[in-house]
Amino acid sequence: MTMRLLVTGASGFVGQAVCVQALRRGLTVRAALRKHALPGSVEPALVGEINGATDWDGVLSDVDIVIHLAARVHVMRENAENPLKEFRRVNVAGTERLARTAAAKGIKRMVYVSSIGVNGLQTVAGSAFSEADNPTPHNAYALSKWEAEQTLHRIAAETGLEVVIVRPPLVYGVDAPGNFAQMLKVLSAGIPLPLASVHNLRSLVYIENLVDALILCATHPAAVGQTYLVSDGEDISTPDLLRRLGAGMGHKARLFPCPSAFLEFAGRLTGKSDQVGRLLGSLQVDSGKIRRELNWTPPYTLQQGLQTTAMWYRNSRL
Repeated sequence: MTMRLLVTGASGFVGQAVCVQALRRGLTVRAALRKHALPGSVEPALVGEINGATDWDGVLSDVDIVIHLAARVHVMRENAENPLKEFRRVNVAGTERLARTAAAKGIKRMVYVSSIGVNGLQTVAGSAFSEADNPTPHNAYALSKWEAEQTLHRIAAETGLEVVIVRPPLVYGVDAPGNFAQMLKVLSAGIPLPLASVHNLRSLVYIENLVDALILCATHPAAVGQTYLVSDGEDISTPDLLRRLGAGMGHKARLFPCPSAFLEFAGRLTGKSDQVGRLLGSLQVDSGKIRRELNWTPPYTLQQGLQTTAMWYRNSRL
């Protein structure tokens, strides 16, 4: 019998990739969307705003598994009077509403895509985040994700709904949005960057690797009730990342040295401390648990993911 999958946030970067890969594997896919339908064999289901009052009843009919990606994410120019309240409205109350409706309809499992920000902002030299860490969410978004995780575990205990939590670090790949897209744009323009002296290590996850892990978490019996951190398995410094992407694009990264203290000061002056912190700081992820328990191996190496992404960007500009 074909597994029937509902993907929320299906029009997003990760959501579209999940739908494509799930169809390739023979699953029946329904896409929960706010505004518009996706092309192809995905069955659309318009749900409007996601919050504590969203009507999921019809959307969840004849569904076996839910992969929940829809969320209020980082807002670059936040104008909400109370950002935490807005994050909780969507990410906590909206997730609870979906999970309780799913449980009431007898849906078997829900895979929730959280954030590595639940673990914290940075790691220190020689250490990596793991599932055993005490959560230390560093901003309103990460806090709302942690609260949603806790809510889901309560619902699982009350109803028997199988819950799996996945916390990815930065996700990259073809059509990656946000800071990663900006990085590609800067590299392509040949803009010199003061990052040659940075000695950090960061974990990333290629979009196709993340999707593979999510679909595995949706189906593997041992995943029930677990939280997993996922990554490509090879950590990389910011300068090396820029050099590899630049090489793949045919635009050699133009890097020059600059003291980190000066860059941090400039970040504070410009209100971009978070962005600068991501460029300078380390964030390493130990993905050993999912590899051991679910026998997961990323289908693509970090180099393959970066090369594919860089070549796509180069070709899209021709």
